[in-house]
Amino acid sequence: MAEQIPSLETLLQEAKKAFREQFDSEPDVAVAAPGRVNLIGEHTDYNDGFVMPMALPLVTVIVGRQINGDITTIFTTNPDADNPRKITFEMPNSNALVRTIAHDGPKWSLYVKGVIANYHGPCPPAFEAVIHSSVPTGGGLSSSAAIEVASYTFLDALTEGKPGESLSDKALACQKAEHQYAGMPCGIMDQFISVMGKAGNALLIDCRSLTSELIPFDDPEMVVLITNSNVKHELTGSEYPTRRKHCQEAALILKKVSLRDANKDDIDYLKSIETDETLLKRARHVITEIQRTCQAAVALKDKNYQKFGQLMIESHNSLRDDFAVSCPEVDSLVSATLEVEGVLGSRMTGAGFGGSTVTLVQANAVNRTIENIKKNYKGKATFYICKASPGAKIIQSSKK
Repeated sequence: MAEQIPSLETLLQEAKKAFREQFDSEPDVAVAAPGRVNLIGEHTDYNDGFVMPMALPLVTVIVGRQINGDITTIFTTNPDADNPRKITFEMPNSNALVRTIAHDGPKWSLYVKGVIANYHGPCPPAFEAVIHSSVPTGGGLSSSAAIEVASYTFLDALTEGKPGESLSDKALACQKAEHQYAGMPCGIMDQFISVMGKAGNALLIDCRSLTSELIPFDDPEMVVLITNSNVKHELTGSEYPTRRKHCQEAALILKKVSLRDANKDDIDYLKSIETDETLLKRARHVITEIQRTCQAAVALKDKNYQKFGQLMIESHNSLRDDFAVSCPEVDSLVSATLEVEGVLGSRMTGAGFGGSTVTLVQANAVNRTIENIKKNYKGKATFYICKASPGAKIIQSSKK
């Protein structure tokens, strides 16, 4: 059946136990930041479009304490993280005009280092910390943004932050960290929802204006079922940057700032001038996906779940056929899911090349859906039943 998602309190207890084992002391700071599932609006964020994610009860917690000196030590409990899982590094000089920190070490640590380098508040002191998470690595549920936002929130708890800093500024700093240190040219969605998520709400984000609107999504008769294919995706390879480049090239042909400004007439124009078939397909996905996301927000407000589900199906088909970021395993999950009565829609979620699917299903059909997937999926899938959850928060601070 579905995985039992550990409570925040359980994660904190486990993280503090690991901290005592690693550092032989007690942490006095604790923070949490969630992963996310994108309900609809895939590969539209870096095209200035709309996305509609929700924050998950799957979260990353960081516990720790400030220490004297300038050497920070961090340990991750994640067994899937690359080695070493415990690192030390020198903190930036507090008197430097530009904070610099070494771009070395295991990949998981680069997210933390990037946040330290881009933190807007006072120069952080050295610290000891443990990172503990229930967000699966490589599952398309934004484990990276959860680490980044948890790291930023942890630094806020250590330093009391920058007075008056907006939530969007924090999210942008985390995005910049991923660009600079992880080498991933991601859009803003993942960091935005991890910072700004609200219980019982999805979040419609305008990735051009960086404004957002809470969309109520708390119907007890509807369930969001996340199915992890356990096929790991790796975004910093060539595929993601190539898709982004294709979109930029298509916008240039159309003389648009971005594909956000294009419409179906522009798709017809690309066909008429015999544009490269690949560019045509990439543009068609983005243009139609932006429209679907806006329609989906209206459907969710109206509680028109049938319409919302149909838009999810159309989104997956477009991601599979036009944007070419799905894979056979994920396609088979979607197909098996849609066979079940009571399933309204299903699609891949995240950047693609593996990862998870997100399904809108009536509560009384969840178990049947899981059983049908287990019967038909050749791999080993993992299931999570999720509700829209809160964003990042400081749980415990050393500041009195």
